[in-house]
Order: sequence, then C-alpha cells, then structure tokens
Amino acid sequence: MQPPADTVSTPRRPLDVEDYLDIVRRNKSWLIGPAFAGLVLAVVIAFLLPDTYVSEATIQVTPPQVPQHLVPSNVNVEISQRISAMASNILSRPTLTNIVQSYNLYPRERARLPMEDIIEQMRSRDIRISPVTRLSTASRDRASVFRISFAYENRFLAQKVAADLAGRFIEENIRARSSQSLQTTEFLKDQLQQAKQELDAWENKLTDFRVRNSGRLPDQLDRNLNAIRAFETQLAGINDAINRLAQEKLMLESQIRIIRDQMAALKPSGEASEAPVRRERLIEIERQIVALETALAGLRERYRENHPDVQRLERQLAGLRKQRESLLGEEGAPQIEEPQPRGLSPEQLKSLRAAEASIARLQSQIAAKELEMEAKIKEQQNFQRLIKQYQSYIETSPLVEREYAELTRNRDLARARYEDLSKRASASEMATDLVARGQADKLELLEPASLPERPAKPNRLLIVATGLGAGLVLGVFAVGAREMKDTSLKNLKDVRAYTKLAILGTIPLLENDLVVRRKRRLAWLAWSAASLLGVAAMAGSVLYYYTTRT
Repeated sequence: MQPPADTVSTPRRPLDVEDYLDIVRRNKSWLIGPAFAGLVLAVVIAFLLPDTYVSEATIQVTPPQVPQHLVPSNVNVEISQRISAMASNILSRPTLTNIVQSYNLYPRERARLPMEDIIEQMRSRDIRISPVTRLSTASRDRASVFRISFAYENRFLAQKVAADLAGRFIEENIRARSSQSLQTTEFLKDQLQQAKQELDAWENKLTDFRVRNSGRLPDQLDRNLNAIRAFETQLAGINDAINRLAQEKLMLESQIRIIRDQMAALKPSGEASEAPVRRERLIEIERQIVALETALAGLRERYRENHPDVQRLERQLAGLRKQRESLLGEEGAPQIEEPQPRGLSPEQLKSLRAAEASIARLQSQIAAKELEMEAKIKEQQNFQRLIKQYQSYIETSPLVEREYAELTRNRDLARARYEDLSKRASASEMATDLVARGQADKLELLEPASLPERPAKPNRLLIVATGLGAGLVLGVFAVGAREMKDTSLKNLKDVRAYTKLAILGTIPLLENDLVVRRKRRLAWLAWSAASLLGVAAMAGSVLYYYTTRT
C-alpha cells in the first residue's frame, strides 16, 4: 500500500544505554514472562524424564598361553572382526527378545509399540560396544580390552543386563572359537585324505610305468651305459679266452698231425699215401675257422645278428666246420677199423702204441677245449644279447622320457601338497587341542558389570539452564518486536530528535487513581496466578521424580 504523499519517513535515532534501560523498564513483563515460562517448562521436562543408568562391563582379550611360533592359531581372524561377528549374533532379534522377556524390560513401550521397534531402540540407543583397545601400547603382548554398556532407567536391571551381555560374549567366543578351530581341522583332514589318495594314485601309475618300462627310464641311462661297458669288458675277455682256446686247440691238433705223420712213417708207404694231403687240408681249414670266429666275434660287438656281414661270416663258418667234420670222419674211420699193422719190429710197434696213446690224450684235451669253447661261446652270445638289450633300452629311452617326466612331476606335486597339508593338519590339530584345553586366546571378564550410583542422563541442570536461556532469548525477541512496531515518542530525546523543536516544559500523564489501582491489581493477580501455577508445576514434577525414583 502506497503511503500518503504528505507522509514523511524519518529514521530512528541511535539508542544509548539510558534508552536500553528504559526499554527494559517498559517491557520487563515481556522479559520475565517468557523466561519464567521457559524455566517452568524446563524443570517439568527435566524432572518428568526418567533417569537412565549406564552399567558397564570390561572384557579383556588375553593372548594364548603357548607362544604363536610354537603352536600357530588356525583361526586367522582379527579380534575386532571376531567381536563384530559375535556382536551381530548376540544383538540379533531372538537374543534381544529373550533378554527383554527374561528381565521384563520396557514395560511401557511394550504396551504401545511392537517388539521390532523396541528391539531396534534397544540395539541402537541403549547398548554400546566400544572398539577394541590395548591396555598398553608399549608391549604388543599385553591384553586388549573392549567395553559393553547398557543404559536403562532401573540401575539394578541395567547391571543385570550388562552382566548378561558380557557373559554371552564370553560364551559366544568359546563356542565360535571352538567351532571355527574344529571346522578348520576337519577341513584340513579331508584335504589331507584327498591328497593322500591322489598321491597314492600317482605312485601306482608311476610304479606301473616303471615296471612296464624297466631299463628304459631316463634315470637308468647311466646304469645302462655302465652295464654296457661292463658287458663289453667281459665280452672282450671272453673273446680273448675263445681265441686262446682256439690257438691251444690248433696246437693240439698240430701235435696230433705230427704224431700221425710219425705213425705214418712207421707204417708201410702204401697205407698212408693220402694222409698227408688230408692233414694239410685239415690244418688249413682249422686256420680259416679260427680266423672267421675271431672276425665274427669282432663284428658281433658292433652289429646285430641280422647284419649282412655277420650272417655272411656265420654261413662261411658253418661251411668250414662241415668240411672239417667230413675230413675228420674220413681220417678217423680207418683208425677204428685199422688192422694190426704187420711187418713191424717190436720197437716200432711199441712206438706206434705210444703214438696212439698220445693221440688219444691229445684228442681228449681237444674235446675239453671244445667244450670250454662252447661254454665261452654261450657266454659270448649271452653278453652280446645283454649288450643289444641295453642298447635297445638306451635307444628307446627318449620315447618314454616325456611321459615319465610328466608322471614324476605330478607325483612330486602331489607329494609336496600332501606334505604341506600334513604339516598344516598337524598344526591345526594342536591348535584345536589348545582351544579345548582353554589355553588359546580367550575373553575374560576384567571388570564385572558396575552398579551405577548416579544416572548418566538426563542432565537436569543443563536442561533447566537451557530452558531459562531459551525463555530469555524469546523475551528479548518479543521486546525487540514490540519496540520496532511502537513508533510513539517515549521521552524528551525523541521529541527533540524527531520534531526539531525547543522544549519549553513537560506535562505529566494524568490518570484516574482508580483505574491505575485496578490495573496494578490485575497485573499482580495475573503474575501471582502464573507464579503459583509455575511453582506448582515445578514442585509437582520434582515430587513425582523423587516419589517414583528407584
């Protein structure tokens, strides 16, 4: 709304201390009234609020009695995480419902609120669990502590509930610690059993592979080479023995031929016309046989039986042996049926009989040498077979090396896993036994639940002071609002400031005495009634507090 055109707006003059005192005198009722109302309201609220007592229990986390480096724990969970997990279980709805019903807590709230709201209020407002702290930071082996508190209007029930919560923490720690340790041990035992079965399976596979490929395994290569060298050394000795026996046999046969030549010289000339020719031929055949046997032994050391050179020499050696047998048959046959020579002197006959005895002795020696040569030849063939066998092992070794290495690697991995799990399972069993004996880290009641003597809240003095201060602030705002709306001239300073005129004199305000007395009576009546009501309200709240105090 637009002001009239002849209206003049004048700014207010600055106020001084005298003006402020004058404002207080004029509006003392507006200051005292809200302050008194705030005081009454604060006192009523402070003494109507129930006392809340806080009972606190202190629990310490003691380290294990056996050093960790001797028996390591099988539950690697930080104590703060363990306490948080236990708190989740203990502060669950079923547990808190049981506590509420057991101690008959919150009877007024249970009459008007559902149990879920009461449990949530109890969990979030009344129960406090402090973080885990160490008793001393100078030593890492000192025990850690945490505190459990419960706030309730009945101090005895507060103590009982705090003690109950502390006991539940200790019991839950024992149960959870034992359960976790036992589960860890059972898990490691199961894993150990599986690792044992896996190791046995790989061991069986490796054993079967070793049996099927005996001699071809890579780790047997040195043994095979050493065996081949040993066999070759023995074979060389056998070849030397065979050559020596062949030479000795040849010498014995030469002696027989010499003796037979002597015998032929004693006989008539017609009886032995063809004997020297057959003997010369037999000697040549014997030399060829010895040379072929020596060459064949050398070839067998380098080649197999199916080699063409070896087969060729074997065929030549077989042919020469047949020729020797036929010549020996032609020469020996007449000796058996040869009649007693005639026309010989007794001395010649005696020499002839001695020569025949020498031939028989030499032939028996030749037979012994032949038997010995046959045994050596069998040994030679046996060693040659063994050399070929071990050579085949060496040749086929790379074919099985990859599969053998894979089996060995898998077996070693399974064994390492089994040994590691065996150590872990053993350590876990000791840790579980330590828990069963009660020597592991555990929770102990350091300070039992306290019986509070004074309520922790409400702070009535603070509430009263706050209400009185709020009333004063409200009165100040009310006085300021009245002064801002009141544009009348209050004193001579206002007249001089706003009229710019000289003041010649003042006329006091004349009022009817009856009206003045009536106003004063009404004011005192109102103030008396308000004061009595306020005092009565405060006294009633104080009386209610002390009569209902437990």
